[in-house]
Amino acid sequence: MRCTHILGTTYDFNNPYDIPTDRPLIIVPNHQSMHDIPPIVWFMRKHHPKFVSKKELGKGIPSVSYNLRHGGSVLIDRNDSRQALSEIAKLGRYIEEHKRSAVIFPEGTRSRTGHPKPFKATGLKLLMKNSPSALVVPISINNSWKMLKYGKFPNGIGNHITFQVHEPIEVNSNFDAVLAETEQKVISGITSFKSK
Repeated sequence: MRCTHILGTTYDFNNPYDIPTDRPLIIVPNHQSMHDIPPIVWFMRKHHPKFVSKKELGKGIPSVSYNLRHGGSVLIDRNDSRQALSEIAKLGRYIEEHKRSAVIFPEGTRSRTGHPKPFKATGLKLLMKNSPSALVVPISINNSWKMLKYGKFPNGIGNHITFQVHEPIEVNSNFDAVLAETEQKVISGITSFKSK
C-alpha cells in the first residue's frame, strides 16, 4: 500500500461496526484487482484473514506467494472442483476452530471494469456449512480496478480506492438467504463502474 502512494493512490477503509474478534468471520468483498488484498490484510489484521486463492498465486510473487502457502490460506485448482471444495471446507473448519477469518471473492475472478459479476454460491455456502458460528462480513470495493486498467504497467495514477464494510450477517441454516443478502449489500456499495 505504501508503495502505491508514490502513484498518488489513496485508501479509505470505512468500518463503522464493532466486529468481534472472538468468533470466526467470512469476509465477502467484490474483486477488482490484486490491490484489493493488502488493505483487507492490513485493516482487518486483528481478525487474521486467510484467503481462498487460485493455485497460480502460490508461486512467483515475492512475499505474497510465501504468505499464501504458509500463512493458513488455501490454494485451489479451478480446474479440479473436488480439490477446490476440499480446501475450502478445510478452511471453514480452521476458522471455526481458531476464531480466524476467511476471505472469499465469490465472483470467482476480478472485474476488469469495476462492474460486479454474479456471485458463485458454492464456495461461500461451503464456508458457512463448515463454520456455522461465523459472521458474514460484506465489503464493497471501489476503484481498485483502475490501478490495472492499462495492464500491470503502467499502473493507474491518482486513484482513490475505497472499502465500505457493511453490517455483518449471522450465518443460519438458510444459506441461500444469507448469500442473497450478502450479494445485495456488496453490490449496493459498488459505484466505481458507473463512472468508468
